[in-house]
Amino acid sequence: MLPGVMQAQHPITFFTKTEALSVKASLSKYPLLKQSYSDLKKDVDSWIGKDVDVPFPKDPAGGYTHDKHKANYTLMFNSGVLYNLTGDIKYAKLVKDMMLKYAALNPTLKNHPEATSSSPGRIFWQALNDANWMVYAGMAYDLVYNTLTAAERKTIEDGAFKPEVDFFTHELKDWFNLIHNHAVWATAGVGMIGIATNNQDYIEMALKGTEKDGKTGFFALMDNLFSPDGYYTEGPYYTRYAILPYAVFANALNNWKPSLKIFQHRDNILQKALLTCLQQTNIDGTFFPFNDALKEKDYTSNELVTAINIFWNAYGADKNLLPVAKKQNRVMLNKGGVSIAAELANNKNISPYFAYKSFESTDGVKGDEGGISVFRIGKGKELTSLLYKYTSHGLSHGHYDKLGMMLYDKGNEILTNYGSVRFIGVEQKYGGRYLPENKSYAGQTIAHNTIVVDETSHFGGKESVAENFHSDKLFSNCSNPAVQVVAAKEDNAYKNTHMQRTLYMLQLEGDKRMIVDLFNIEADAQHQYDLPFQFNGHFINTSFKYKATTNKLEPLGAKNGYQFLWKEAEAKIENTTLQFTFLNDRTYYTISSLIQDSAKVYFTRTGANDPNFNLRHEPAMIIRTNGKDQSFVNVIEIHGKFDPVYEFSTNAYPTVKGIKLLLQNDDYTIAEVMVGENKLIIAQCNKDFNTKQIHSVQNLSWTGAYMVMYNGKIL
Repeated sequence: MLPGVMQAQHPITFFTKTEALSVKASLSKYPLLKQSYSDLKKDVDSWIGKDVDVPFPKDPAGGYTHDKHKANYTLMFNSGVLYNLTGDIKYAKLVKDMMLKYAALNPTLKNHPEATSSSPGRIFWQALNDANWMVYAGMAYDLVYNTLTAAERKTIEDGAFKPEVDFFTHELKDWFNLIHNHAVWATAGVGMIGIATNNQDYIEMALKGTEKDGKTGFFALMDNLFSPDGYYTEGPYYTRYAILPYAVFANALNNWKPSLKIFQHRDNILQKALLTCLQQTNIDGTFFPFNDALKEKDYTSNELVTAINIFWNAYGADKNLLPVAKKQNRVMLNKGGVSIAAELANNKNISPYFAYKSFESTDGVKGDEGGISVFRIGKGKELTSLLYKYTSHGLSHGHYDKLGMMLYDKGNEILTNYGSVRFIGVEQKYGGRYLPENKSYAGQTIAHNTIVVDETSHFGGKESVAENFHSDKLFSNCSNPAVQVVAAKEDNAYKNTHMQRTLYMLQLEGDKRMIVDLFNIEADAQHQYDLPFQFNGHFINTSFKYKATTNKLEPLGAKNGYQFLWKEAEAKIENTTLQFTFLNDRTYYTISSLIQDSAKVYFTRTGANDPNFNLRHEPAMIIRTNGKDQSFVNVIEIHGKFDPVYEFSTNAYPTVKGIKLLLQNDDYTIAEVMVGENKLIIAQCNKDFNTKQIHSVQNLSWTGAYMVMYNGKIL
């Protein structure tokens, strides 16, 4: 048993009696708090006096019983909050009546009839959703605990809760003990019920795993799912999902036993996780689609509202969060929510955008498993963001895209990742679950912006192999706004193949923005290399002739994601700088690529071999070369403006006139880009990254791993 444990004084999970009184006294003071309270009360009041259905589970995600049980746990929690803020027993009675129905239902349940995984649920098709129910039901029970008789408590604890806890900690013990976002919800669910029911055994299993040895459980999940700076290995979309159980259970633990100092655990790791997650969003709040991600999900989701409101109180007011809170346009009815509502009411000069900045995060528990770089130029709606991923695999939601890149500009996706193939909550689409194409296309390397060798995904598309490796950063610098740079390598994605990619984000005179991409490959044999650019926009122009397919489309390949790509056009190109321009919204973008010897270019679009129309139909340009050692030099240029109202374009043509590779060997890469009449020189080291080392090559001299020279001046 945990030492120094006291009996809980209810309520204690969501808030304490003192905090509830403080919230109650503030309800009419601040418009957003008042509105949030009114919205919640209106929803709950619509159920008062009604017989709330607690149906026998039978539907997958999006079906009636699934959605009903999901709505039920929210209703129970909200009604419990209202009881504490109003003192009106009708709200406690609503919770009690629903709890007693679950106490009758839950002991009768076996594995859900729509279960498809090794972690089936009872109330829902997967145990993860049962864990959601446990988190909210545990808080709801605690919120009305003092209104229940001893007999009612025993009925609910034995009937509604014990079957679920036993199921998680016995039949699903291996799942419960995982180091994975599912286990965050599972441990929080068992732990929340433990605190709500004064069950020390439940609490100890939640914190330390079923064996109570600390190798698994909530503490281990805080220690092992984040890098030291708060990056979550599955990406920001899943940070968003896991941050809620982290926040609410940490809050309950802090109320229950402040001496745990749970919010300070691992140098405030939960605060770092939140801030790192928010930095991995676009200016519209949507999460960058590293790995599996639904692109529609943004930081106005319930999970981020909950975390921000709890952490605002736990870590102190952070006014940088106000733009996010303002866009969320609702607050929790807790101390943090009151404080945020007060700030929003009293501060009329809140920026419409979160304070985005260039940053880098490591991956891995010790921060030694690669990472990500996010470089930014500009502010507000003029922000440009370049993303570079050189992480570990990312557990079961990871994708096979070492050294992948993405580009965002003015709030739009320019060079994209597919994200995930799922219509969550849409029963007609595979019960709202991940669709088969999520693995067969979205996770495959060709769906990303990185090299594919011999039409085979990185690590053969095998998670069991990919999980053993990570890429490595070689050098980086984001302190100079004119030149931001990162280089990383990957030696395990393909056997006997070394991949090294360096991205330069440049801000030249006149606020001209471009990315220079140097991608070198060394192999022990001849291979086919495909470098895709998943672009988002309208095809405008090319510098080369191509043959378009106008009467009969064929897939580009037969497997590893290629089977889903319609081949819309192709070209053969020799010894030149190819250029392709596309238009996104009102800005032009041109990809200029050095072609040495010969290459093929394909224009493709997703949708082949997709009879159920599960995929979005998205375009790509793919550069294909054959050889042993290969070097790709690409420049992505942001230029011009299109005005459809006044019907004119400015700077619609690229300023890049040509690319040369002046030197390429084991030690150095030197590239020349003609930008109008100006010469851009990029020289980099491929092995020696000592920041103090002086290099003299081809009449160039510089110190450190790289040099960028424009118009004769070092930037």
